[in-house]
Amino acid sequence: MADLLGYGEAAGLNGSRPGRIAMAADDPVLQQIAAYPWPRGGLQARRIRGGYTLTSVRMGAPVARLKPLPSDGRVEVLWWRRDAWGRTGSFGAVLPISDALAFIAAEPAFWIRA
Repeated sequence: MADLLGYGEAAGLNGSRPGRIAMAADDPVLQQIAAYPWPRGGLQARRIRGGYTLTSVRMGAPVARLKPLPSDGRVEVLWWRRDAWGRTGSFGAVLPISDALAFIAAEPAFWIRA
């Protein structure tokens, strides 16, 4: 965790108390993830291999992965399926970051292991 320089606040389990999101300094996407009011508990967000991996603080389980597209500021949203990251749904989801965060927060399938 030495590479994690800052912390953001997040809603705790069932919104009862704030949790914490670890984030690296000066990364606007990580700052947006940290600022999002997660309804199901805190998330740890890390930049790994060109994407952003979101894991549950409570369980340590993977929740979602955001893979930035180089051309237009949108991200591909991936979820953990079996033992690897996979596309969400039949065709995947490519969304602006704010819509991607809302999609992850609202979709129960992301939170099965969290």
